[in-house]
Amino acid sequence: MEARVEGGARKLLQQPQKPQQQHLQQQQHHCYHTGQQQQQPQAQPQIGTVPQLLAGGIAGAFSKTCTAPLARLTILFQVQGMHSDIAVLTKPSICREAVRIVNEEGFRAFWKGNLVTIAHRLPYSSVNFYAYEHYKSLLKSIPGLDGKGRHAGADIFVHFVGGGLAGITAAAATYPLDLVRTRLAAQRNAIYYQGICHSLRTICRDEGFFGLYKGLGATLLGVGPSIAISFSVYEALRSYWQIHR
Repeated sequence: MEARVEGGARKLLQQPQKPQQQHLQQQQHHCYHTGQQQQQPQAQPQIGTVPQLLAGGIAGAFSKTCTAPLARLTILFQVQGMHSDIAVLTKPSICREAVRIVNEEGFRAFWKGNLVTIAHRLPYSSVNFYAYEHYKSLLKSIPGLDGKGRHAGADIFVHFVGGGLAGITAAAATYPLDLVRTRLAAQRNAIYYQGICHSLRTICRDEGFFGLYKGLGATLLGVGPSIAISFSVYEALRSYWQIHR
């Protein structure tokens, strides 16, 4: 009789534990799948063409605006031999030249030609970044350069050539604005060019249409290798960081 009572009591104690066990199993199952979903890497959204162009252009324009005073001083030092001011020629000094600009032309003169700089930098940076991605994709479509063989030399070649072609493309497309920017910034007391449109018209009238491209060859010889090395080092450092982070 006592055995029967003990057996019945055990059955009563075991019955309410079954739904609790099922509930715990369901919770564990849900947590397991939730953890798996959280661990799965999410695909990064691709940036469209227009945002990519705007991002590159705005970044370049902002950086040029911040460094415009130094760029103006650099140009003035480079063209000092064209002026007859003996004091400036014999005693070149960054501080003295900066004080002279403030006294004679005003503080805003440090940004003389900055508008055309922004007008040049926006398309230049946009074309540069966009052309680099385009050339890189084009080069990677060539057998042996597609990266499937995991050859470091192929990656370096793609980045170097793609960066060089991108720099040449951007410089050639925006060179007239670069020429106008340099001539506006090189002006001192005598004002010959008055704004972007006036400069473009004056150069075309006095020197012809190809006058807008004076010095293009030397510029491309310098820009091509410079941008190629820049993109190559950038890609190499980014790959190194991604592997060892």
